[in-house]
Amino acid sequence: LTQYSILSAWRQALAFRLCKSGSCTTNILAHTLYGIKHAVTATLHIVMGHIQPVDVCTFSTPSKLLRFGFSAMFGFGARTLALAEKHRWMPSNQRKDFAFIKTLADLKPEECELSFLPLQIPQEDCSKDQWHKIQGHFLNVSIMAIPCLCSMAPRGLAPNTRLNNGSMALIVVQNTSRTEFIKHLKRYASVKNQFNFPFVETYTVQEVKLQPRRKSGLDAKENTYLNATSAEGNYPWNIDGDLMEEASEVHVRVHPQLINLYGVNTDDLESSKATCNCI
Repeated sequence: LTQYSILSAWRQALAFRLCKSGSCTTNILAHTLYGIKHAVTATLHIVMGHIQPVDVCTFSTPSKLLRFGFSAMFGFGARTLALAEKHRWMPSNQRKDFAFIKTLADLKPEECELSFLPLQIPQEDCSKDQWHKIQGHFLNVSIMAIPCLCSMAPRGLAPNTRLNNGSMALIVVQNTSRTEFIKHLKRYASVKNQFNFPFVETYTVQEVKLQPRRKSGLDAKENTYLNATSAEGNYPWNIDGDLMEEASEVHVRVHPQLINLYGVNTDDLESSKATCNCI
């Protein structure tokens, strides 16, 4: 399949899921586009013809395109989802709560290497790409092309990015104590800055490459059990609430305004103090 045919199939699937409005992907997308997950609000935007261009990411390895998406998490967010997927027999809310508590109790960092290309300002010298590289032990890495508003994070998981500004938010949570990490997570539900911690770093980027560092021997067995790494050596990724497993380096690139969706920029709603709760 060509990249164009994969994109066309993904667009059709996304449109179908938005109509059904039930998955994690569409919940976050609906909140970000409409300010609320509400079928009538979405219908009114369609009737009124409100078109909103949206940035999209591609996820690929050095040899193939994996998928399209809007956001990704590696580390805590991905391990929580991987554990939840292993307990599909449980009711949805119980499964999510169990996976969250279990992963938090077994909190362990992932060793990996991050390479990223900062967003280039047009006035700057763009004669060559200025890739930056950081290596270490990270509890969570988030890469998001849209703000990812949701009920648990009313300001968004990435409040510093926008729907269509041609950039991604790279949020890196360094290894820290469980207590400090919980404080960071609690900030998402409040008006306080969730990134105002010495172990949290944020960057505005165009591209990101993440290369996990493999462990061997007893460390590998412990890593498989605690960090949800599969027996095949694949590492879990949380892509828009869907589980993806990959062993090699993953390259994430933003494509500005790649698709058009029905909705509005919620920044405009906030600036006018308008909400969709009255509908």
